[in-house]
Amino acid sequence: MKDRDILCKQLSPCTFFPTCVCSRGDALPRHRGEPFVVSGDPGVGFGRLKALLAGLPHAVILTATDDYLYAACRNRLGFVDDLHCRLCSTGRMIHVRSASRLALWDFGANQRQVETLRRQLQSGQTGGGNA
Repeated sequence: MKDRDILCKQLSPCTFFPTCVCSRGDALPRHRGEPFVVSGDPGVGFGRLKALLAGLPHAVILTATDDYLYAACRNRLGFVDDLHCRLCSTGRMIHVRSASRLALWDFGANQRQVETLRRQLQSGQTGGGNA
């Protein structure tokens, strides 16, 4: 387990199925994704992520605190994916976990969703994309 996971409140690990991506340091290679790097004030960056998700037509934010975000995102096939984001202010990063609720195979949809959010967050976009 990596130090950044100990310093930050951890997200749940991915299950065996390949329908999950997670930035935990102990994630298996097939599940591994990088955390979102925040430049400047971590709280402001996390606020931008919340605004981005709130503006997406297929996402519903279910829980939002100063350092945790949980959203349900409907993918193009109609399945619901659970997206969890945890701010790690000590490392200026946002850990992320996205997993399908029901599907046994998602054809890389969760990985693409996370990478789309990363690009939109880095470019300063706020919603309306195809995450």
